[in-house]
Amino acid sequence: MARFGDGLATGEDLVLAAEDATTQALTSLGGRVPDLLCVFVSGGDPEEVADAFRHAVKVSAAAASIGCSAGGVIAGDRGVEGRAAVSVFAAVLPDVRVRSFHLEVMRADAGAAVVGMPELDEDDVAVLLADPYSFPADGFLSQANVALPGLPVVGGLASGLHGAGSTRLLVDGRVVDRGAVGVLLRGSGVRTLVSQGCRAVGPPMTVTAAAGNVIRELAGLPAVQRVEQVLAELPPADQALASTGLHLGVAMDEYADEPDFLVRTIMGTEPETGGLVIGDLVPVGATVRLQVRDAEAADADLRMLLAGYRRDTRDAPAGGALVFTCNGRGAHLFGSAHGGADHDPALVRSELAALGVAGFFAGGELGPVAGRNHLHGFTASVLAFPC
Repeated sequence: MARFGDGLATGEDLVLAAEDATTQALTSLGGRVPDLLCVFVSGGDPEEVADAFRHAVKVSAAAASIGCSAGGVIAGDRGVEGRAAVSVFAAVLPDVRVRSFHLEVMRADAGAAVVGMPELDEDDVAVLLADPYSFPADGFLSQANVALPGLPVVGGLASGLHGAGSTRLLVDGRVVDRGAVGVLLRGSGVRTLVSQGCRAVGPPMTVTAAAGNVIRELAGLPAVQRVEQVLAELPPADQALASTGLHLGVAMDEYADEPDFLVRTIMGTEPETGGLVIGDLVPVGATVRLQVRDAEAADADLRMLLAGYRRDTRDAPAGGALVFTCNGRGAHLFGSAHGGADHDPALVRSELAALGVAGFFAGGELGPVAGRNHLHGFTASVLAFPC
């Protein structure tokens, strides 16, 4: 009997959609009450979203529940963007300790502190859903990498229909409008996959001068000059991709034969120095490499990661998967020729043979790369549950 189920329903009546999606997700469980329910809602007034959350929890009677509002939702092999819809993930986890939490930012004279995190158990994995207007996800992850070493954090930034103040979060049947919610899973055997969707071009380069988030020199030359040299030597197709959006991969271990790269956006230039402004701090001595992104590269990268999961598990199917994909992917990146909004959930479901798949289109994705948690953009962050 399956331990995972998913459901998806569309329609302006979000409470009715929540009932439909929850019922679908529960069908696979054979009458068992889920230990974890995840609910994602797009469209609708914030209070309608809150009512949909409460109704899904009531219908399921789940022991623990989390959820958020978003610009689009995912379930099964489908993605729905820009429409009123509810997706639900239900899981029976008999040997897993599930602890939900609500994080809030408390202001103080010396700064701010995040409160509400339970004491960690060994081998915990965290799912985190955050309101970007009231919760500093990037700063939290940076601090968590130091204070909570070894804790993988997967999830995404929620959004509401009317911007700041309209985001709604669900935790154990309670609806909140700020902070972050999540669950800690211990003993689940889950695996994290983060597909950054880029392809490296040009040679690796060493950062030889930098200040904060500005790379001043690459391999001894002004950074802009060095990048122009690399671009001039690329094939025309890659030059065209670079002209529509160029990114930079920062090697997480420059001594590795094939290092993992953390992809960051090139935000602009510093004209007076010929430097590159990067969406992160890049130290002197770091190894970097230019990156381009298109539908083919994003598809290939996700397929490679999913194939690695199958190889590591000896082709054992996943029981379920939570998928947090960027709202810049979907139809915007893939288009109808590559599956559009369905691309990421359809690929995860088919490649992992997962029985339950759900998630949402996020305004930023959380996931570990080379053992450290980061806030990403244009990625697909996946939490895969074994059967």
